[in-house]
Amino acid sequence: MKKTVIITGASKGIGAAMAILFARKGYNVVIGYNESYQLAKMLSSSLSSQGYNVVPIKVNVANKLETDILIKEAVYKFGSVDVLINNAGVAFNGLITDTEEFDFDKIFDVDLKGVFNCCKSVTPVMVNQKSGKIINISSMWGQVGASCEVAYSAAKAGVIGLTKALAKELAPSGITVNCIAPGLIDTSMNSNISVEDLNAFVEDIPLGRMGTAEDIAETALFLASEGADYITGQVLGVNGGYVM
Repeated sequence: MKKTVIITGASKGIGAAMAILFARKGYNVVIGYNESYQLAKMLSSSLSSQGYNVVPIKVNVANKLETDILIKEAVYKFGSVDVLINNAGVAFNGLITDTEEFDFDKIFDVDLKGVFNCCKSVTPVMVNQKSGKIINISSMWGQVGASCEVAYSAAKAGVIGLTKALAKELAPSGITVNCIAPGLIDTSMNSNISVEDLNAFVEDIPLGRMGTAEDIAETALFLASEGADYITGQVLGVNGGYVM
């Protein structure tokens, strides 16, 4: 029986790379998206045309009712949820004096509360199965903090704390909970950074390059595999050695 993975924020970037890789590895894939309907539809159609089992489902992860519906639709469509990847996220770059309460609330609603909502919604299903893998996407800035990204760094640090606590809570039910902390990844989220600043950043990365969405996807695939059955509550940095 095929396993099923739900990936939030899966219409583009890291999420899309995960959807493609997991589909090619034989998973049923739920492409969670919110505002990027056309991109999600195109990705789903492309994978479906290749014979993969893929379905796009709209979800605002900041809304608990919608995350409940996401899980119910996935179970109805595929019969189970074996892997949940909480990838949906938003960012804000600016001094704390330029960060409005609205900006702070939006980041926490999506980046932290969204992870909580999805985890809470999927827990009854996985506990009933006595198995499951939850993979949360944080950031290296959640580990060490970033200047001019106070709200984002705080939310991503919260994801790490949530991961560790939930890993202890769900371990008796055979469920693992782990966290990936990406470094500088070549996605549209970094499109606001100048070429000069990117080059300067890359010079400080020991491996000498930006990461790719596929680097993160491969890491998620490992954490979802049987090879990672004895790994839980961990934060796996995928950052080229920038943070050690």
